[in-house]
Amino acid sequence: MAMVKARVSTAELVAGRYRLVDVVQRETNRVGYYGEDLETERQCLLTQIGLPDDPSPDDRRRATSRILRTSERIGLLRPGRVAAVLDVVEESGSLWIVTEWIDGTPLGELLAQQGTFNYVRAARIGLELLDVLEAAHVAGITHGELSPGQVFVGADGSVVVTGFGLAGATLAPRVAAPSYASPEQARDERIGPASDLWALGAILYTMVEGRPPYRERDRPEATLKGVDRLPLRAPVRAGPLTQAVQGLLRKDSRERLSRPVVREAFDRVLNEDPEAGGPAAGRPRMRGRCAVAPTWGRRAMVVGTALAVVTVAAAVLVVTNARQDDTDSSAAGTTPGPSASAGAPTSQSPTGTPSTSPTQEEPETGTGAGAGSGTGSGSGSPTASPSAPVLPDGFRTYKSPDGFSVALPEGWQPLATKRASDVAYRVLFSGDGDERGLAVTYSEVLGPDPVAVWRDDVQPQLEAGGGFQRIGDIEATTYQGYEAADMEWVSGKDGTRLRTFGRGFVIDDQRGYSLRWITPEDDWNDPENQEALDVFLRTFRVPGD
Repeated sequence: MAMVKARVSTAELVAGRYRLVDVVQRETNRVGYYGEDLETERQCLLTQIGLPDDPSPDDRRRATSRILRTSERIGLLRPGRVAAVLDVVEESGSLWIVTEWIDGTPLGELLAQQGTFNYVRAARIGLELLDVLEAAHVAGITHGELSPGQVFVGADGSVVVTGFGLAGATLAPRVAAPSYASPEQARDERIGPASDLWALGAILYTMVEGRPPYRERDRPEATLKGVDRLPLRAPVRAGPLTQAVQGLLRKDSRERLSRPVVREAFDRVLNEDPEAGGPAAGRPRMRGRCAVAPTWGRRAMVVGTALAVVTVAAAVLVVTNARQDDTDSSAAGTTPGPSASAGAPTSQSPTGTPSTSPTQEEPETGTGAGAGSGTGSGSGSPTASPSAPVLPDGFRTYKSPDGFSVALPEGWQPLATKRASDVAYRVLFSGDGDERGLAVTYSEVLGPDPVAVWRDDVQPQLEAGGGFQRIGDIEATTYQGYEAADMEWVSGKDGTRLRTFGRGFVIDDQRGYSLRWITPEDDWNDPENQEALDVFLRTFRVPGD
């Protein structure tokens, strides 16, 4: 594992514009500096991370892109609680991450100065961290590098987290803070949300005990070996948090406590303490110029954790016979949007559609927000309007209360609708006993390039679930005059293989839809399925069209 230089001269400029002023935190392979951006004359936080030897240009590009993209996504979900990354620079064997200045003190520094926290204060900080992690996990984002050096505590006890997007970006198994790595990370295995919960448990342990659960050794590899193999020394100062700490630090990731159980433990501690809601006491300010740094900048768009709820519930399209884990069960955190999928191979997918929208309205008989189904005649000649698309026998037009419309097979209706206020929703359609499914997603939190969303956001999540195999390239296209992208893949496990085609398209800078069509792999080329896909793509209309 590469190690950063012990000291960088404060006279040195990073990327020719960032001046280093003072060191604010140190970890095994990470050093944080208070700095100044000479171009904007603003204060900033620079984090230096050692890279593996001789990273390729492609590796550098992927690292910077991943960090910037992930930081932006999670920042939208928890505005003001995640440090916004301004720049990422690879220079002289180090990765430099530049964020806006954070008006707070690194948790590691607080612990170095104060020794230990009482369990009430630990629970308060733990609850703040859990809120950020929950928003990330339900959006499919794993931090993977959480440690006291990545947590900044404000004067009011609020928490700002840094380091999202770093895990895996540098090709090192663990780039910093080995004593907070989970056992699966120590073994260089695939990580997920359970690894972040281990790190939360390790941070709680450190706050109440005054040292991490597994001490730093002379070499990172030795520390990781201890994390993997040594038994946990039971905490003695955790009080009512003891069971939560021990439950988070179980070696087997499948046995760790879930987020709801941990939240309940935190709430119980805080509710039983009459002073638990007050600000963190005795927080020393950062030294020197850090003490007068401006408050953390916030993006205006407040999406909140509710958006993430849409993603997880929508990612698993469970048809009524419960055969499928869904091709998206591995992508359970994909942000709703151009990460759509639903259709036939690109060569068979129509991109042109009639200029007029279907006007055949259906009575709304579904239950729940956004649910509705009609009882259309299913005849091949729509009666609502001469300009409506001609539908094959066995299809009817469904008009959603959310404004979109699409023709569905007879008997199909919304199985579930999940939404985050007015900013995102996903509706899942299928029929009784039908192994096929269609998901329609809308989101107002999107990137502008549908191809990039498939490539950089969706595919890595699908790969993480196992059994994923993409078919062909991700292809840019247009759909109803909008920029769009198609991706097709097969996935599944335990003998069930499903084939999925997705089309995602953006209708302005941040808003867009996705259609995802899923069938058993063996049935993909059935004429009935190809016809259904063609009808979906030909008849889908966004509100107002």
